[in-house]
Amino acid sequence: MIKHFCHLFSLFLAVSTAAIAQMEDPVRFETKANRLSNDLLELTFSAKVDKGWHVYATDIGSGGPTEATFHLDSSKGAQPDGALQSIGQVKEEVDPIFQMPVRYFEGQATFVQRIRLTQPEYVIQGYLEYGACNDQNCLPPTQVEFQFSGKDGPQTSAEEKDEITDKNFSDSEIKTFDSDEASAVKADRANFEAQIYAPVIDQLQSLGEQQGRNRGLITIFLLGFVGGLLALLTPCVWPIIPMTVSFFLHRSSSRSRALREASLYGLSIVVIYLLLGLIVTLLFGASALNALSTNALFNLFFFALLVLFAISFLGGFELTLPSSWNNKINQKADSTTGLLSIFLMAFTLALVSFSCTGPIIGFLLVEVSTMGSIVGPAIGMFGFALALALPFSLFALFPSWLKKMPKSGGWMNCVKVSLGFIELAFALKFLSVADLAYGWHILDRETFLSLWIALSLLLGLYYLGLIRFAGDEKNDHLSIPRCFLALSSFAFAIYMVPGLWGAPLKAISAFSPPLSTQDFNLYKNHVEAAYNDYEEGLHAARATGKPMLIDFTGLGCVNCRKMENSVWTDERVRQQLTDDFILVSLFVDDKTPLPSRLEVEENGTQRILRTIGDKWSYLQRHKFGANTQPFYVILNEEGQPLNHSYAYDENVDHFLLFLQKGKENHRKH
Repeated sequence: MIKHFCHLFSLFLAVSTAAIAQMEDPVRFETKANRLSNDLLELTFSAKVDKGWHVYATDIGSGGPTEATFHLDSSKGAQPDGALQSIGQVKEEVDPIFQMPVRYFEGQATFVQRIRLTQPEYVIQGYLEYGACNDQNCLPPTQVEFQFSGKDGPQTSAEEKDEITDKNFSDSEIKTFDSDEASAVKADRANFEAQIYAPVIDQLQSLGEQQGRNRGLITIFLLGFVGGLLALLTPCVWPIIPMTVSFFLHRSSSRSRALREASLYGLSIVVIYLLLGLIVTLLFGASALNALSTNALFNLFFFALLVLFAISFLGGFELTLPSSWNNKINQKADSTTGLLSIFLMAFTLALVSFSCTGPIIGFLLVEVSTMGSIVGPAIGMFGFALALALPFSLFALFPSWLKKMPKSGGWMNCVKVSLGFIELAFALKFLSVADLAYGWHILDRETFLSLWIALSLLLGLYYLGLIRFAGDEKNDHLSIPRCFLALSSFAFAIYMVPGLWGAPLKAISAFSPPLSTQDFNLYKNHVEAAYNDYEEGLHAARATGKPMLIDFTGLGCVNCRKMENSVWTDERVRQQLTDDFILVSLFVDDKTPLPSRLEVEENGTQRILRTIGDKWSYLQRHKFGANTQPFYVILNEEGQPLNHSYAYDENVDHFLLFLQKGKENHRKH
């Protein structure tokens, strides 16, 4: 039965993971033209936005993410009347990365642009450009093409008509392609695609799966598993293990039956906590889980919740469920037999141990929810329950191990207090998100690090016995484990001290506020790309014989900045990017106009590439089969991939392996 359950869960994990594709299509627009009066049209752009994604509205300003903008390619007898407007439920908050207010839609987005008709016959052609992001990726600036024409515009005199026509084209500086330009566009298109747009999607796939795609789910599972191991060491769970295993061994007539019942007991624990994770997912849904990581109010709530859990672990009070629940479940377990009885016994364990497991489960659900994965709570609870259930099956299989179990004692309260300090430290992480969102500046990086240093020092003093909490036993001597724990805690505090002067502190860069919030910073070690043009990068690669690292990024890409700040600044990475690669950053939201427009065919439709950002965005989609940033790929001087692609993953060692494999393949070829 356990084997079948594991197979089912593996299938569930595989299906969930396989659903994460490189090509994203989270926003679908519909465009309509409504006649408001004899000389006024209203263009309405309505979009359905997938859960977890948001579309940026208008009027965000420079230096931030891609805002929605309206553009005309050609116009006759019509001109814009006012600016593009965002209509509907627009959310506004201070983005912690850009340090500025941003406006965005979730679920649905609507933009409206009014057009003033100036002639009986009119033609308008152009596009709406917008940006979209979720908590892991951002799309490049995306265009929604439109074209409307008619012969029912207002009647004007010949003199008025000439005046309006001249004004229309001179002020807007909009023109259509003439025949010579159209021919040039087609010629450029053929040359452009032949040289650098040859797809290498199959070659990328043959080199392996994109690094970073499954990292989130694996991290969530490991986080849950570690949480389950910690729960085992608490006073509410550890003493129950030998009692429960002994009960199954004595009540069964054969050892095989005892093993089977103990295994079913462990499986029931897994099912109970897995159901808890699924319930959380169903209650919140993907959209809410993605929103938790950046929503200031939710982060304030999580901060207060983790502080509450920490106080409980430190001995301030005990979290307990109503005793009537335990009594009813016990009665049901006694009055039933078979599998139902075993399941109810496992449920009793979950209720009885809640005072110790509750804060761990609460912290786990908070952390995995803010990772933005729809299956995160279920994966986390599976890891937690698996670690919690394993001892019951293992001790039933090897009963002699029961005699070697450490006896219950004061060491278990030490585990609880340690968890209390850890939860206090992580609570500050959520307060930091809210602080950045509201712009309070009460928890800038140096303040955050000072508090973590203080917590680490206090924990070290606790291990030495200089600080005691309720439930602690008085020890006449310092045990070896506590000595090493104190040493580790003090060492961690010392490690963080240079961060007060701007050291990057890679080990905690995912938790601490960004370096931009620090007033005093002596650290300068940023990496900048040598080229921002793909063709120039190819020429440099041919001239130097070095492989080329393409960085598809964006001026408004939050996770791109995270990678640059936490991974590229590592000395090992910085050295390789500077000395061993031709680093090329291609900004998919660069609005600089191309010298000549390029007309390309994509998915059976004709597209016009107007800006440099359009060019690099199309290059990423057509050549590499991806459209989210950050996206990294290593190429040789002929534009062929040397390793699988790499997505958002702040693990420095993973990125170093990605670079090293690319260099090795380049030397082989």
